[in-house]
Amino acid sequence: MISFPENPHSIEVQKLLHQLGSDEEGISDQESKQRLAQFGLNEIPDAEKKPIWKIVLKQFNNLMVYILLAAALISFFTKHYIDVYVIIAIIIINAIIGFVQEYKAEGALVALKNLLVPQCKVIRNGELQTVNSRELVPGDIIDLVEGDNIPADARVIYAKNARTSEASLTGESVPVSKTEDPLPIEIPLAEKSNMVWKGTFLAGGSIKAVVTGTGLKTQIGEIATSIQQIEPKKTNFQNKTDKLARQMAFIAIASAVVLFVVAYFFNDFEINEILLISIAALVSAIPEGLPAVLSIVMAVGSYRMSKNNAIIREITATESLGSVSTIITDKTGTLTQNTMTIKKVWVPNAEDVDVYGEGWESEGELSGAEKDIEAIQLLLEIAAHCHNSAIQENEKGMLVVTGDPTEAAFLVLGNKVGKSKDHPIIEDVAFDSDMKFRSTLVEKEGKKIRFYIGAPESILERCTSIRVIDGKSKVFDSAESALINEKITSWSKDSLRVLALARKEEGSDSKSNQNLEFIGLAGITDPPRPGVSEAVKSCHAAGIRVIMATGDHADTALAIGKSVGIVKEGREKVYTDSDLAKMSAEAFDHAVQESDIFCRLTPVMKLKIAKSLQNQGELIAMTGDGVNDAPALKQANIGISMGILGTDVAKDASLMVLADDNFATIVKAIKQGRIVFNNARRTAFFLVSTNFAEILILILAVSFGLPMPLTATQILWINLVTDGFCDKALAAEKGIGNELESPPIDPDENILNKTVFPFLIINTILMTGISLTAYLYYIPESLEKARTIVFITMAFSQLFNVLNMRSLEGSTFKIGLFSNKWVNYALLVSVLLLIGIIEIPALSDLFKFTSLTLWEFLFWAGITSLVFWITEVFKYFRFK
Repeated sequence: MISFPENPHSIEVQKLLHQLGSDEEGISDQESKQRLAQFGLNEIPDAEKKPIWKIVLKQFNNLMVYILLAAALISFFTKHYIDVYVIIAIIIINAIIGFVQEYKAEGALVALKNLLVPQCKVIRNGELQTVNSRELVPGDIIDLVEGDNIPADARVIYAKNARTSEASLTGESVPVSKTEDPLPIEIPLAEKSNMVWKGTFLAGGSIKAVVTGTGLKTQIGEIATSIQQIEPKKTNFQNKTDKLARQMAFIAIASAVVLFVVAYFFNDFEINEILLISIAALVSAIPEGLPAVLSIVMAVGSYRMSKNNAIIREITATESLGSVSTIITDKTGTLTQNTMTIKKVWVPNAEDVDVYGEGWESEGELSGAEKDIEAIQLLLEIAAHCHNSAIQENEKGMLVVTGDPTEAAFLVLGNKVGKSKDHPIIEDVAFDSDMKFRSTLVEKEGKKIRFYIGAPESILERCTSIRVIDGKSKVFDSAESALINEKITSWSKDSLRVLALARKEEGSDSKSNQNLEFIGLAGITDPPRPGVSEAVKSCHAAGIRVIMATGDHADTALAIGKSVGIVKEGREKVYTDSDLAKMSAEAFDHAVQESDIFCRLTPVMKLKIAKSLQNQGELIAMTGDGVNDAPALKQANIGISMGILGTDVAKDASLMVLADDNFATIVKAIKQGRIVFNNARRTAFFLVSTNFAEILILILAVSFGLPMPLTATQILWINLVTDGFCDKALAAEKGIGNELESPPIDPDENILNKTVFPFLIINTILMTGISLTAYLYYIPESLEKARTIVFITMAFSQLFNVLNMRSLEGSTFKIGLFSNKWVNYALLVSVLLLIGIIEIPALSDLFKFTSLTLWEFLFWAGITSLVFWITEVFKYFRFK
């Protein structure tokens, strides 16, 4: 039985592999299962998960509970024992509701986190596979390329231009070069250059390494228990809600003080009763449930986004999406399908050869003159060897790519003509985002030959010779360069992405990547994704600008931009990286506003564009997939990484991950972001308007020298029954369908602003007016009956107000009066509880209610519907 090796950095590679029971072809699937059972999952326990007892105690650690406990204490000393029991019961009920909601929220966040399962490439059974990083075991051979997160501690067995960023572990800001050679035992962690560490990432080059440590037996795992979590900073949305709560607390305290003063100086209440009712009024006026409800609003929005393939890594980003005014998006795989298919190939002095077949299927044929097909054989040989990808059939019978889809297109081309990796591979160098090409060194007929595939401009500037149709080489001159560029331009206008292929016989300058021999071109098509054009159109209707920032050729980018609707008439200008680099700051800002297509961009230029737009007042969402995109993703207000093609580093730098890499998913997420903000507004407004009405009727009654229209326990019960169910039901609203027909939400816009004041005034006046009228009518008959009627009118007014809050921008009938099933359930439960507390003798005695006739109940419940009907009339004239 194997164990974690000690000091693997000091052991020769072959000896270490033997010690781990592995070799260059990796371990078997069966062996990996046995080792997984022995060593456990490759994960570090999540220290952030709250224990149940802490969640329970948290429910009692808030201002509302303290005030209620003070009220209960006063009631006890004044011998109002029933009030004590009711208040304690309400505290417990509130705590149970809060606990259930928070416990569910914790579970929802864990579920969302599980959707972002880290993947890595591993060699098992001699084949390259993609597996869950949690299932890595000692002895596994991992295959890493630029941008990959290191999934476990591992000993390097092969490295090519490899550099890892280890700042998160060692503090070293400069990437560390890696080697395969053994090192002395007694050296610092930062100098173990033949090791890679879990939690760091590959900044460049490629690596194969054997896993030596997993889970808590990694360097980062050993220190994980001693790391204290930093308290997260509050987000913009949290600051908004905190500000709202402070404002409401101030208003509530002021209202309670006014009520106390009026009752003390203008009425004959005993001081203990005044204190009790003032505290109860204070509780009724503070929207104590607001923070919890807003958390639910965001959790619901985040869940809905995940169902649409948008995984939110920071839950408060759900609201920020509603304010996005500009989207900067990649082309490949986001706007397009990323099913790369080579449609044309060409070599100098020959005609185009068409390639038939679609997607990852290896079925297809070449179409062209026999001499032209013969001329491209060397190009096909390069295509078959110069890639590091695999195509496998998953459990659903679908073909899936392991590796880069562009490289997979060349694998498929080779398969179509029956060519494979016939020559031994000596070295494979992954695509370098700075050099813009990849290479593979093979042994052919006793010679070492390096094959190249990459961006045409990068390959052509390194070529000194060109292979012509008779199989001979000649000097690469300006005439040949002009011919090739003419072909590139022609293909690009047909929406083909063009890559160049070259070769070089290794010699004394083998490491220079210079003096290449140009072989030919390959034209790749990547059709737009279904639904992208409609999504772009929705963005424009919603006042959101869409910018394409791509590494492709200008003509290709422009053609795709026009086909999906990004490019509008009169805005056909396209800027390249080199164009932008020459501009002054003022000219650069103007160019960023003038054009919607930017091509041949480096990640540094994408970052500069993002900063320019933000300085001009835009709130931007930006997509990215590479390690070099991480700074731009961090700079963006909403960084969006690709779930399929994105590197681990890009995902870590983003706030949102697209599980399907689809642009249309971004638009769906923005729509949900606007719904989240609207739901936050309607729930907050519902709590505020009902609480205002409660406090106002108390102040007016006392001002008229009348007894309190509601007791402390009655007020608390109204809040528990109406607010406690209905506000959470409003959090589940699905929107009214026109969210993408209005401009983006101002990032500085408060949850409650002047637009809701008319609703607040109407609802408060109606609720207070109806309740006070009923109170004055029945008080000569009986105080208990008057309070019962006030309880009914106030409670039903709030329930009818729920229907108002479902749509603040038009008639509730337009979205369907009963289209939100959670509101229906909340209303039904609330009504049944209201009837029960009045008609069940034990409860009515407890709350000091008296029974009503059916006519009285229906009459006053019906009268309160004016809250709904008059608001509907107001909406009609306001939005006519």
